[in-house]
Amino acid sequence: MNKLVIKTLLVFIFVAFSINAQYVDNVSKRGTTAAQFLKVSQGARGTGMGSAFVAVSDDASSMFWNVAGIARQNGNSVVFDHTQWIADLSYNFIAGSINLGDFGVIGISFIGSNYGEMNVTTVDEPDGTGSVFSVSDVAVSLGWAINLTQEFSIGFNPKVIQQSIWNTSGTAFAIDMGILYDTPFNGLKIGMAITNLGTKLQLTGNSAVVLIDQDEETTGNNDRIPGEYTTGNWSLPLTFVLGLSYDVIKTDMHKLIVDVDARHPNDNYESVNVGAEYVFNDVIALRGGYKSLFLDQSQESFALGAGFKQKLLGNLAFHIDYAYQDFGILTSIHKVSVGIDF
Repeated sequence: MNKLVIKTLLVFIFVAFSINAQYVDNVSKRGTTAAQFLKVSQGARGTGMGSAFVAVSDDASSMFWNVAGIARQNGNSVVFDHTQWIADLSYNFIAGSINLGDFGVIGISFIGSNYGEMNVTTVDEPDGTGSVFSVSDVAVSLGWAINLTQEFSIGFNPKVIQQSIWNTSGTAFAIDMGILYDTPFNGLKIGMAITNLGTKLQLTGNSAVVLIDQDEETTGNNDRIPGEYTTGNWSLPLTFVLGLSYDVIKTDMHKLIVDVDARHPNDNYESVNVGAEYVFNDVIALRGGYKSLFLDQSQESFALGAGFKQKLLGNLAFHIDYAYQDFGILTSIHKVSVGIDF
């Protein structure tokens, strides 16, 4: 079985670097992908650790960070997450996992946006026409993960992504893949994840249809010719993440874990996230981290978080987590997660 683990690790690394090799050059390619909402971190626990969570993932929020992590749960769980984003935008994330024993773990997740209604404006009516339009981002996934050995987990997370603005919309399909490996060195884990590997997204719809003014002297007597704008196909924000976590302290009363994630996206420079989590008596958690370390042009920097867990009857437990993320000149974001393990 150890040979299977090694072969899987090598295949995963080969696929990851083959996929990302086409994006290596001297520019960041920032702003060249669609569905940017897929990059907004989900789950207050991981966010509070500076988004350094790929090798730590072991709860329902792993559906976002590293789908292999849901295989590390002993039971079932569900988490509800709300993010108060910049510019009064917000996102909601729901994820759940069901343990099927020897058949692995099935996970589901949903990400939805709330941008509110916006006024329709034109060149002649810049203050608004009286009409409004809406914008939405949605991603739904159904994943599966399994422990191939006691030390090695692997997971896959196919998803459907849909974006719309006014009367135009576009749909794309993608998959996340992840692995977790407990190394022979006590307390040291390796996590790897490829996220948003999929098709391109193109917005289409009748909002792209226009009426073009024509000059009667040169083009005829029809002064309103229907035309259509064509939007391009845009790649999804594909990212490869390699993470290392280490249990600095692990006793019944005190636990301290640190994690370092190296990220290689297709629409930005490489970056490193670092984070730590301290848990007292499996009840109170304190977290901190730094996102986009060494990336000078990023507005994201330090993050802080805290959590509280209360065990109820049997395997039933309730937990609530909060995260704060500094966003530089864009002020900050706040995130709250509520979860139930059963």
